[in-house]
Amino acid sequence: MPRAQKGAARRQAKNRVFKLAKGNRGARRTQWRKAQEAVTRAGVYAYRDRRNIKRDYRALWITRISAAAKMRGLNYSQLIHGLKLANITLNRKMLSEIAIHDPEDFDAIVEQAKAASA
Repeated sequence: MPRAQKGAARRQAKNRVFKLAKGNRGARRTQWRKAQEAVTRAGVYAYRDRRNIKRDYRALWITRISAAAKMRGLNYSQLIHGLKLANITLNRKMLSEIAIHDPEDFDAIVEQAKAASA
């Protein structure tokens, strides 16, 4: 009789992988090698996309700021340059929130940026 290798630890490790493979279809859920590949690839995509989400949100904020600035007679780069000259340190997320929810304050920020760059 062959010697048992790893005993319960092997089954526990497989169960962890099969639990992560839950939700896949067919062999990717039931067969060990396919499940292992599916879980590994899913982890790679998850790692990559955690970074891409940040990139996508920044692009969204910039688009919103650009649209709001154009309505007030500036383009995005002129606005950001004016903010830097005026020592206004608001990040793009906050600028976009202000532009959407508090247009009067955004008008004041734009006026300060115009005055600093003029």
